Amino acid sequence: MSVSAVSAVAADRSVCAPLPVLGRDVLVPLVTGGEVDYAALDYAASAPALQRVWDDVAAYAPYYGSVHRGAGYLSQLSTDLFENSRRTIEEFLGCRTEDQVVFTRSTTDSLNLLAAVLPENTRVFVFETEHHASLLPWEQRPDVTVTYLNAPRTPQQAVDTLEKALAAREPYGPALVCVTGASNVTGELWPVRELAAAAHAHGARIVLDAAQLVPHHPVDLGELDVDWVAFSGHKLYAPFGAGVLAGRADWLRDAAPYLAGGGASRKVSRRTDGGVDVEWHTTAARHEAGSPNVIGAYAIASACRALTEAGFEGLVAREQELIARLRTGLAEVPEVTVLSLFGDDAARVGVLSFVVEGWNSSHFAAALSAEYGIGVRDGLFCAHPLVRTLLGSAPQDPGECGAPDAAPGEKSLNAIRVSFGAGTPDEHVDRFLHAVTELVTNGARWNYRTEGGRCVPA
Repeated sequence: MSVSAVSAVAADRSVCAPLPVLGRDVLVPLVTGGEVDYAALDYAASAPALQRVWDDVAAYAPYYGSVHRGAGYLSQLSTDLFENSRRTIEEFLGCRTEDQVVFTRSTTDSLNLLAAVLPENTRVFVFETEHHASLLPWEQRPDVTVTYLNAPRTPQQAVDTLEKALAAREPYGPALVCVTGASNVTGELWPVRELAAAAHAHGARIVLDAAQLVPHHPVDLGELDVDWVAFSGHKLYAPFGAGVLAGRADWLRDAAPYLAGGGASRKVSRRTDGGVDVEWHTTAARHEAGSPNVIGAYAIASACRALTEAGFEGLVAREQELIARLRTGLAEVPEVTVLSLFGDDAARVGVLSFVVEGWNSSHFAAALSAEYGIGVRDGLFCAHPLVRTLLGSAPQDPGECGAPDAAPGEKSLNAIRVSFGAGTPDEHVDRFLHAVTELVTNGARWNYRTEGGRCVPA
C-alpha cells in the first residue's frame, strides 16, 4: 500500500484501540499540587516502548549470548535471533532480493554510513527542510558536492524543484537525492514515489529518511521505488539503541567498511613486510563491526511484527481521527498558528507544530508540563532551516536544538511540537486541547524562569 493510499483511509474502516505501551500509567507531580498520569505527546522525539516489544525482550534476555562467533547454545540461539530479526525487517520493508538490511545505531548513524560509502565525486541533492540527520552527513565528505534545495510550498513544487536541479547538474556522474517521508516538524507527507521517479529519470539514486514515516505508515521499498530507507528503533516503539539502513547493496559492498574491526572482517593475515592483509565481508556484516546489538535488532523486529499484526489500516484510521480532533480544537483558539509547508489539506502523520501569540514557546511548553502533566517538545526540532522558513525569520537568526535564546515572554525563535502515535489514548489529546485553551485564556498559574537554556518552574 502506498503512502498516498494509506493517507486516504476511508472513514468507515475499522479503528484500532491504542496499543499498550510502557509508561501509560506513570504519575507525575504538578506544581499546583497533586499528581496526574503523564500524557506523552512527544512521540516524534522518542516513542514509548510497546508492551509487546518489552515482553519479547524480557523473555529473550536470560538467553542473551554472543552473536556469530560462539559455539555455545546461547550464542547459537542469539545468532539465529539476530539474523531472523534481519529477515523480519526485510519483509516489513518489502526489501527486494538484492537488498541488504544493515543494523546501525539510529537514523543519523544510518545516513552517515550511507554518506561514507558514496562513490567519489557524488552529487547530493537535499531539501533545506530535512532534519539535521539527513541534512548534514554529506558535508563530511570533501569530495562530495551538496546542493541544498529551497523549501517547496506544494508537493508538486518539490518534484519540479528536484527535476530542475537534477537536469542542470554537471558533470553527469553519481548522484543521490535525500528526502524525508514525513516532516518531523509539520508531520506532512512528502511525494516520495514521485520524487523517486524524478531521481531515477535523471540517473540519480534516492534515500528515504523514514524516521517519522515508518511508525505511522507501511513503507515498501519496491512500491516507493527508493534505493535506501533509514529509520530508528526509538521512533518505532523499540528504544533499545538500534537503527536500520536497508536497500541496494552495491555501494555498500564496494566501499571500505564504515568501521574496521571484528565481524566486518572475513580473514586477516600478516604480510611478509610486517603489515596485514584483510578480506572484508561483502554482506551486511561489512558495516556491522563489533559485537552486534542483538537486543536492539530483536526489539525492532518485534515492533515490526506488532504493527503488522495490529493492522496499519486501523492504526492509520485512528491516528487520522486524532489528527482531525487536534486540528479542529486548535482552530478554535485564534491565538494559535499551526505551521505548515503544504497547507491545511496536506496529508500528514501525528506530528504538528505551532506557535501561540503572546507566548514564548518554551514558556508555553513548560506550563503544559508543570501544570497539566503533558510532555511536548519546544525549540527548532533539529530542523533549523525549516523552522526558520516557517516562522519567517532570517537564516542567520540564532537558535539551538530544543533550547530557546530568550527568557519567558521575550521574543525567541522556537515553536511547540505535539506528536502522538499508536499508543496515544484519546484522553491525552483532549487534555492537551483543554490545557491550551486554559493557558491562552487565563495564563499560567505559576511563575517560570530560564535555567540552563530551559524554561522551568520558579
